[in-house]
Amino acid sequence: MKESLLLPKPFLKWAGGKTQLADDILQRMPVSFNTYFEPFVGSGAIFFRLYREKKIRHAVLSDINAELIDTYKAIRDCVDEVIEYLSCFPHEKSFYYELRAKDPWSLTLPERAARMIYLNKTGYNGLYRVNRQGKFNVPFGKYKSPKYLDEENLKAVSHALQRVELICAPFDIVLQKSSPGDWVYFDPPYVPLSQTANFTSYYSNGFNLRDQERLRDVCIELTKKNVYVTLSNSDTPITTNLFSYPFFSRDTVYSNRAINCNGSKRGKITELIIANYPMQREIQLRLLENHAPYLVNNSEEYIYS
Repeated sequence: MKESLLLPKPFLKWAGGKTQLADDILQRMPVSFNTYFEPFVGSGAIFFRLYREKKIRHAVLSDINAELIDTYKAIRDCVDEVIEYLSCFPHEKSFYYELRAKDPWSLTLPERAARMIYLNKTGYNGLYRVNRQGKFNVPFGKYKSPKYLDEENLKAVSHALQRVELICAPFDIVLQKSSPGDWVYFDPPYVPLSQTANFTSYYSNGFNLRDQERLRDVCIELTKKNVYVTLSNSDTPITTNLFSYPFFSRDTVYSNRAINCNGSKRGKITELIIANYPMQREIQLRLLENHAPYLVNNSEEYIYS
């Protein structure tokens, strides 16, 4: 097997994708865990990074976006057919709108996956956006040679997904699926920095404050189950207030603003990484020597479960 087949990378562009934040997250990950869960999988940047570095044995990837999960399933189960469709798709504006207008649920699984990859790679700014009717409505992008057919990477992704469980479900599915010692990484739609920076159109019904509160509550329940939780979100008073409980620790990191149609408004912003365990590796190792799962509180006294 070619070495490249073991080195998959995200095959989709995705709003809020975590490629640039991967180093910060991996530096703060649990040093030991069982199954890895990613309930807002998106482009899967953290999963693919963990896979490339051989840090995971089993993973459960989920998302409420049915087209997205079907695309992952198609690449896992019938990647050659997906590649065949993509190889026949021309990079033309008229074809883009013709394909965009098709009902994805009238297509076969591999054709539906090829459609999503093509629209994602050739649409404006790499956005996935749907209207109130749930229809993809991103206009044609101005790319000279978009790489929507990356045969080598798609085969590498297929190989990486062979032992992965893929589920179309809300994020709270992890309460049913996870066990003590598992690790869940949440990358939800972020709390907006302002009223004009609200990128919640990823789902047609948005992701509001009540959803953020439900997510916080799920993190609390997972903590009670001795499941490790890591979450990234925007650095806002709302986020800080939501996770002001003593068993959550917070680190501030810097990230580039990835999506803005005005290039002058793209720059460094602060984000939060939140966890229910001590993110310092040396503390984790010391606790593991005592064979104990752990929680952390703000006074830096560690509570053994």
